[in-house]
Amino acid sequence: MRVGFGFDVHRLVEGRELWLGGVRIDYSLGLLGHSDADVLIHAICDALLGAAGLRDIGYHFPDTSGEYKDIRSTILLERTVALLRGKGYRVGNIDATVCAEQPKLNPHIPAMQRVLADVMGIPEGDISIKATTTERLGFTGRQEGISAYAVCLIEGV
Repeated sequence: MRVGFGFDVHRLVEGRELWLGGVRIDYSLGLLGHSDADVLIHAICDALLGAAGLRDIGYHFPDTSGEYKDIRSTILLERTVALLRGKGYRVGNIDATVCAEQPKLNPHIPAMQRVLADVMGIPEGDISIKATTTERLGFTGRQEGISAYAVCLIEGV
């Protein structure tokens, strides 16, 4: 058994779709990034890669590569899980928190769990996603961006 931790943050901007946990959320702003900027999936990828001692998401999927321009983060997660399998591990569980003042995320969490479970090949019950605000403090409180934290457990197969 191994444990990993991941964190990601992206700026909110006009003219981009908002993707979180592989789900498109109807909102006036989206996250800026080289890929679809899905902070939740990026934090999960970093947690998984860290647990397996495989460095981080930027190492495997650099934002300097045209191959990853506007790529769906679910594809990055699929590839991350494949890297884990290659090292002899499988995903045990994920516990994640998304920090955003707006939009309200709780209604979207079941859909996120379904998408992530399907991509990782694990039961929905092994994925916990929580949403919180920062009580209007900091960049998330000013609605300048969204951040996400994730912890994971991986197990040898």
